[in-house]
This record gives sequence, structure tokens and C-alpha cells, in this order.
Amino acid sequence: MAGPALDPSADGSPFSAPGGGPGAGPSATAGNGAAAGNGAAAGNGAGGAALDGAARAEAVLGRLQLLVTRKLDGLLQGDYVGLLPGPGTEAGESREYRPGDDVRRMDWPVTARTTLPHVRQTVADRELETWLAVDLSASLDFGTARWLKRDLVIAAATAMAHLTVRGGNRIGAVVGTGSGIAGRSFGVPGRKRRNAAPAAPPMVRLPARPGRKEAQGLLRAIARTEIRPGRADLGELIDMLNRPPRRRGVAVVISDFLAPIDGWARPIRKLGVRHDVLAIEVVDPRELELPDVGVLTLADPETGVLHEVQTADAKLRSRYAEAAAEQRGAIARALRTAGAAHLRLRTDTDWLLDMVRFVAAQRHARTRGTTR
Repeated sequence: MAGPALDPSADGSPFSAPGGGPGAGPSATAGNGAAAGNGAAAGNGAGGAALDGAARAEAVLGRLQLLVTRKLDGLLQGDYVGLLPGPGTEAGESREYRPGDDVRRMDWPVTARTTLPHVRQTVADRELETWLAVDLSASLDFGTARWLKRDLVIAAATAMAHLTVRGGNRIGAVVGTGSGIAGRSFGVPGRKRRNAAPAAPPMVRLPARPGRKEAQGLLRAIARTEIRPGRADLGELIDMLNRPPRRRGVAVVISDFLAPIDGWARPIRKLGVRHDVLAIEVVDPRELELPDVGVLTLADPETGVLHEVQTADAKLRSRYAEAAAEQRGAIARALRTAGAAHLRLRTDTDWLLDMVRFVAAQRHARTRGTTR
């Protein structure tokens, strides 16, 4: 189930999207206390909306790059060290086995000589290839706190590019959004969309290239992607990283993972067989619990279906929180089963601090010789 879209002002939460100007928060609907989450202000033409979106994308990207450069620059100690503590392909020295080590890297000759289990360490490849699977479904065009979820998606992609693109390393991306086909207009059930632009391909592949200039172009293309109604096929998006087969590298999946788990669990497990996988889950606090604000109109940002909910009902809020916790637990278990490193970014916390802590923990795990 997709997370509900709420009015950011309903619970008194400040909404300050990095774009800064009025209308920067697409989830807000003036005057009725409901949110549509469609990202287009009423009355704007398609051309004006596109220009506003491009300008906002540039502003958000510029601000994010400045933040990332200032706070993440000191994390990398070398040009050829991977972001995750997964193995490379070049054989290194042996060391004693520790709980959590991959048994596939057991060094049996040394184990036989010393009578103690040893594993063979590997050295990171000289050139790292990183691929991003970026989910920009309609549910990502939503936020009730400091950021929109789509802004965190762009922030995560920016940080990944900064951490990996140096010394000839390459970065590419596959980007998916909704099909753009919707029979309902957000907030007005049954009304047909007018002046709808032709639907763009729901998934786009941006080839991997080395260099910061190319990475900037890739990030700009992601930031300018228009979020369309509907949900991207997350399983197919991840599977695009499996085709064609590539040398071992890093695969980063950025999504809210609200698509049915059965649809993406197998592709991400397959991806983890060959690559080091990092799953970045983007969450808004209103997807985890409802505020006590009386009757609230909720809109599914992917279908436009409206629901009125009496949030003053404590039992309903409790059931919602329990169901949300169960859903997030199932997502975490699926990612853990796939062997993916899991980073959760929230729209109401300092995402840079969360990322710094995550990278530091990964580096610490590598120095100890343990896996994720």
C-alpha cells in the first residue's frame, strides 16, 4: 500500500522544501486541509509547471551538492576503496574467520595448515562502477516535514555520486516513474486530466561514465525527471541493473519500497549475487503514524483515491502504527535476506548525519573484517 498524502500543516509540522518559494511543497492543498500530492499547482499551464520544476530541481541540486561536499568530503581515504565492505575481485591476504564472514571466501589450504578457520581477504577493484536504481513513483512526491521524499531521493543519489566518482570510477543510473496514465484527477475523483503531456517512457537508462562533469549531468537528469501518476515497477527497475551482466560493482536502490515485496525481492536477491547492494529506504513520519487532528482527508498519490479518516480514534491510530511497523519490518527482512546493506532516510531528520553514520559504520565493519 502506498503511504497516504497529508496536509503538512495539519499537525503543525513545518514544511520547508529546499526550493524555498511558495508551492515548493507539492503535497499541500490550500483551503481544504487535504493533500493531493500531484506536484502541479492548480491553474498552471504545462509549460509553466515544467519551467518551475526545472528551476526547483536546479536549486535543490545545487544546495545538496554544497552540503554533500562540505560534510562527506573527508569520508573517503582513498580513490579506490568501495563504499560498502563487500569483497573485490583481486585476492589478498588471509586472516582468521570471524562470525559473519562469507563462508564462500574460506581459505581451505591455510585452514588445514593452521587448524584454525581462515578466510581470504580481497582487494577492491582499481575502478569502481556504481549503478543507481532510482524510484520516482508518485508516492515519492510527498512530504510533511523538512523535505519531500523525492528531495531525499535526489540527495541520496548526489551523496552516492560524490562518494564514488573519483579516480576513473564510473556511475550510471536507471530511473523509473509512473506510466502517466490515470483516469482520475488528483483531488477530484472522476474528472479527466486536461492538457496532459504525452507519457514519457516509465524507465530510462543513463549510461555509466567516468568524471565529475558526467556525474553532474546524470544527477541533473534525475532531478529533472517529472513524477507521473502511478507506480514504477520496482522489480523491473532493479532487474535492469542485472541486464546486461556487468563486472562486479556497487548497486544502489533508492526507493520507499512501498511496492509489493513479492515484486522486487527476487530481483534484488539476484542483484546481490554479483554486486554489493545498498538499499536506501526513504520514509516520511506520517507513513509510520497518524497525527490526532480530527477528520482528515487522505489521497493516494498514485491513484488519486480519497479517504476520510477520523484520526481522533486512538484505536485507529494504533492499528495504523502497528500495520506500518509490520510493513517496514517486512521490507527490512526482505532486504536483509537479499544481503543488501540497508540505510533508512527520514524526511524529519538530518539525512546527512544519518548517511555519515552509516558510512562510518560500514568502514568500521570493514576494518573489523565483518560484513554488513
